[in-house]
Amino acid sequence: MEKSDIRILLADHQELVRRGVERLLNDLPQLLVVGEASSGEEAVQLVRALQPDVVLMDVQIPGIGGLEATRRIAQNNPDSRIIVVTVQMDVPFPSQLLDAGASGYLTKHCTVDEIADAIRAVHRGERYISADIARQMALSMLPGKELSPFDRLSQREMQVMLMVTEGQNVHDISSRLCLSPKTVSTYRYRLFDKLGVENDVELTRMAIRHGIVGASAVS
Repeated sequence: MEKSDIRILLADHQELVRRGVERLLNDLPQLLVVGEASSGEEAVQLVRALQPDVVLMDVQIPGIGGLEATRRIAQNNPDSRIIVVTVQMDVPFPSQLLDAGASGYLTKHCTVDEIADAIRAVHRGERYISADIARQMALSMLPGKELSPFDRLSQREMQVMLMVTEGQNVHDISSRLCLSPKTVSTYRYRLFDKLGVENDVELTRMAIRHGIVGASAVS
């Protein structure tokens, strides 16, 4: 490892993706993958242990999920910059993640060169948002543009919503987010009310329609 290497942690639920990205990045100058995480909790723990310069975070990572993992890392390890990498491009999601402390946002359709550019940019203290996402965010602010119903959700409501769509129950969410089951239930019914849905299935179908989660969330 060279002294000038940018140290990177990969956090993704797919081992094949992690190994492929690791090989590609390690072939580039001054980039070094120092660890891999397969869950949100593991990502938080490894950032604390390894102190990487940059974290590539899969937003759909299991456990506490990418949003909560991003929030915890940004709060506890502010020197580790976070780039979210996802297949989802819906506008509310980038906004939520940037508010949680992410420095960059990419889709999994981007090239390895763009990933490297994003890593170097956030390491310099800049923000990096891929062109397609930046375009959507700009269009969403035009007068008369209809907002997504998910814009109404707070950061915590968004996190609970994502975990519900993954099939996690109230007690799972309570344990992972360190909240009481009563508090989780309150968030759950509050987001039901804001989105105009009555149950978890309707919530998941709405999230799929708006591109927040993939269609695989419903069997």
